Amino acid sequence: MEHPENKEEYKGLTVNQGVEQPAVVNPYLKLRKKPKRRQLSANEYVEGIVKGDITVLSQAVTLVESVRPEHQTLAQEVLEKCLPYTGNSIRVGISGVPGAGKSTSIDVFGLHVLEQYGGKLAVLAIDPSSERSKGSILGDKTRMEKLSIHPDSFIRPSPTAGSLGGVARKTRETIFLCEAAGFDKIFVETVGVGQSETAVHSMVDFFLLIQLAGTGDELQGIKRGIMEMADGIVINKADGNNIEKAKLAATHFRNALHLFPAPESGWLPQVLTYSGFYGIGIKEIWDMVYKYITFVKANGYFQHRRNEQSKFWMYETINEHLRDNFYNDDTIARILPKQEKEVLSGKVTSFSAARKLLDIYFGNMK
Repeated sequence: MEHPENKEEYKGLTVNQGVEQPAVVNPYLKLRKKPKRRQLSANEYVEGIVKGDITVLSQAVTLVESVRPEHQTLAQEVLEKCLPYTGNSIRVGISGVPGAGKSTSIDVFGLHVLEQYGGKLAVLAIDPSSERSKGSILGDKTRMEKLSIHPDSFIRPSPTAGSLGGVARKTRETIFLCEAAGFDKIFVETVGVGQSETAVHSMVDFFLLIQLAGTGDELQGIKRGIMEMADGIVINKADGNNIEKAKLAATHFRNALHLFPAPESGWLPQVLTYSGFYGIGIKEIWDMVYKYITFVKANGYFQHRRNEQSKFWMYETINEHLRDNFYNDDTIARILPKQEKEVLSGKVTSFSAARKLLDIYFGNMK
C-alpha cells in the first residue's frame, strides 16, 4: 500500500508499510478427499442389526428409505434375513391433531415404559414434507429431550416426501429392522390427522388417539373415521384450569364411543385424561395399553390382526410395484407428456387418456 506521507516533502514523518494480508485459505492446507464409505453386504447388515449396533441399524433404515433400485434390492435381502428375529415387540401407533402434544407425550410415555417395564424402545416419527419446498425439518425429536439421550431408546424421523404410502411401507419395514435389533417396544408417531392414520393403524397393535378438550361432542361418534380406529383415547393437557374441561371432553368421547358398533377385538376403547407436560396420569394410560395387549392375546385377536396386516401390506406392495413399473416403462414415459397436453387442452377426457395409456402398457406386456 502506498503512503504519500513517505514522500520527500514529508521527511519528518515516517509510516511503516504494514504487513501483507494473509490469504483467505491456508496455503499449507492440503485438501484430502473424504474416503467413500464402503457399502456393507447383506450379511454384514444383518450381523450388525442382530447385535444391536445402532450405527448399522441407522444405515439399514437409510437403505430401506432409498429409492435407488440397487439399494432396494439389497434392503429386501436384509429384511428377508432379519425376518426370523422379528415379531417380538409391542407396536403402538400414536396420533392426534397438530398441537395435541404427541411428541411431548411420547417423551414422557417412553421414559415411563423404559423405567417400569425395561427393555428397549424405538420411536418412528413420520414428518410431513412441504408441498412447496419438498423439504422436512424432522423436528419432532427436539421435543423428546429426555428420551433422545436415553441409552435404551432409538428415535428415527422420516419425511413423507410426497409419498405417504411409500413412507408408510418403509416405516413398516423399519419396524422389522428395529425388532431384529432387540427393540421390544415401538412407537409410531403419525403426521397428524388424515390419510396417514389408516396406514399407521395397519402396522401397529394398539392405536392411541390424543385429543384436546373442546374438540368435539357425541356427534363425533357418528362421523366414524379416526375415532373408529382408536383402541384408546386420551385427553391431554388435563392440568391447571383445564382439568374440568378435560373431564367434560372425556365424557363426550365416552358417549360418542357408544354409537360405534362393537370392535372386532371385543375390547371397549377407554377414554382417559392426563397431562403430558406435568406427567400426570401416565401410569393409567400404560396400564390400559398392557391390559389391552393381554386381552387380545388371550382371545387370539392379537395374532389375527397381525396376520391381516401382513396380508394388507402384501397387496399394498403389489399395487406400489405395479404403479412404479407403469411410470418407469419407456413407452409410457415417452407417450405420457403428449397425453397430458391433450387432456389439458380439452381434446380428450382424463378417463380416455388413462385408458389409452393402460391399453398400451398391457399391450406391450403380451
